[in-house]
Amino acid sequence: MTTPTQFRKSSHSGDSNCVEVARDSRVVRLRDSKQPEGMCVQISANSFRTFVSMIKAYR
Repeated sequence: MTTPTQFRKSSHSGDSNCVEVARDSRVVRLRDSKQPEGMCVQISANSFRTFVSMIKAYR
């Protein structure tokens, strides 16, 4: 399995805590920026793209 190595957060979040994302071509991981050593959610890149598309469609 390929492991994403670099988490990033939105530039819109400023200095506040938020969800961070790490991705590669196959896997996306999400974690809480307040607990970077804690658990993370891992989903396929295709599922994440669908998730983001659905959010954008309902804005």
